[in-house]
Amino acid sequence: MKAKMRLLFLLALLLFSCSAEPEKNSVEKWKQEIMEVEKAFALMADEEGISRAFLSYAAEDAVLMRNNKLVIGKQNLSMLYENQTSKPKDEKLSWMPDFVDVSASGDMAYTYGQFTYSYTDSTGTTVENNGVFHTVWKRQADGSWRFVWD
Repeated sequence: MKAKMRLLFLLALLLFSCSAEPEKNSVEKWKQEIMEVEKAFALMADEEGISRAFLSYAAEDAVLMRNNKLVIGKQNLSMLYENQTSKPKDEKLSWMPDFVDVSASGDMAYTYGQFTYSYTDSTGTTVENNGVFHTVWKRQADGSWRFVWD
């Protein structure tokens, strides 16, 4: 009986000691997923427009800070873009994450990095603004990633 208990204990110990490495591999895989989502998001903003990209990648409960105010929920974000009365000519937004991290459970992630926003003003001058972004991502029920904070 003691031999069976020892064998069972050793098997359990072996099983639990091997489970840590796949978790690390999963986190690295999820980090790569987020990098790919960020790239696709930025590409969509460049090719199809900023508002379309943000509405496509926003979670239903997304929160954005614009002009020192919070825009809460995808519906309000949609209204924000619909109500823009003076959209700049040739508006462009580009970014690339410098850092990404993902929770051990794989359901939350965050990124940060540099962005460039440029447009042509009413005098024909190109205006360029550079800054830092921080995005929080949440895995959705269907497995996709959508941002919940930007």
